[in-house]
Amino acid sequence: MNVPSSRRSYWLKTLHQWHWMSAALSLAGLIVFAATGITLNNAAWIEASPSVESRSATLPQELTAALVGMVDEGATAALPPAAERWLDKEFHIRVRGRPAEFTSDEVYVGLPEPGADAWIAISLPDGHVEYERSARGWVAYFNDLHKGRNTGTAWSWFIDIFAGACLVFAVTGLFLMTMHATNRRATWPLTGLGVLIPLVLMLLCVH
Repeated sequence: MNVPSSRRSYWLKTLHQWHWMSAALSLAGLIVFAATGITLNNAAWIEASPSVESRSATLPQELTAALVGMVDEGATAALPPAAERWLDKEFHIRVRGRPAEFTSDEVYVGLPEPGADAWIAISLPDGHVEYERSARGWVAYFNDLHKGRNTGTAWSWFIDIFAGACLVFAVTGLFLMTMHATNRRATWPLTGLGVLIPLVLMLLCVH
């Protein structure tokens, strides 16, 4: 890239600044996503024994009556706030307005989370509550973060912002390579190889 010395100095300074800032912002995420990429791609190597927790309780009569009044077989709706608060306190969970499935004799609430699956079933009309949580361990937790599975809105926003920082890191790195390529003969052969290898694998080996 032949540019006047002053312009070259300006662009080098600017690109280096954006490059290190985006690197700093994305460093922790890159480490986590790279590590979980390995664990996801080699899941058979990692044995996990789920830890299952089961508890039960009885919903207060007035809350049970409120649920019975909401029964519409096959309908889905949020639980009343008072029932949510009672369940949160009793089982140390966060129902947080999750949809509940109503049938004539049961209310079911799925409570999936990263690395674990959980649910609550409330029997009607007696108000008997069954809670079960199956945790698959820390590797499964980070794998689900990688996939954005059951992670909520805040994590979804983080992934988008992190991906943007990675793009800035990659694009500024490309421009820096371009500006330094004349003094580093291996720049374009290595860059081309980095493009060629996945392309060949996609065309010949992925099916």
